[in-house]
Amino acid sequence: MADAAVPVRDPRPGFAATPSRGKFTLHNGPSYRATGEGDIRTGLWVLDRHCNGMGFLHGGMACAFADSALAWAVWSATGKMSVTIKLTVEFMEIAREGEWIEAHPVVTAVDGEFVHVTARIVKEDGGLAARADAVFRTLRRKG
Repeated sequence: MADAAVPVRDPRPGFAATPSRGKFTLHNGPSYRATGEGDIRTGLWVLDRHCNGMGFLHGGMACAFADSALAWAVWSATGKMSVTIKLTVEFMEIAREGEWIEAHPVVTAVDGEFVHVTARIVKEDGGLAARADAVFRTLRRKG
């Protein structure tokens, strides 16, 4: 199914559109952030453009989604912009076009300018689509 034929879907309750951070996120979005105090989940409707030739979420898109969600967790914990030093993603279950997925990140350690973070990428049926682990380096400049 082509994206043009997909009606615009609202985010799940408790989520709002993520502000764009440039051309890459404009093309690969939209993604959504949880709106509750202290809730750092990120969500995504899997669209046609996010899928591989077999009709499910492309690994590269899953990595980009995870990277963005993990960076948001770093920002939420430190108030600082950051860059990815290392990202590891393990793929578990297929996420198909039209499904809602959520990243559930947790900051596991802050070691000076290095922040360790992990996330489960969960499908709407509760299945685990992927796990991601990363190390980010915070930048001196705030926001």
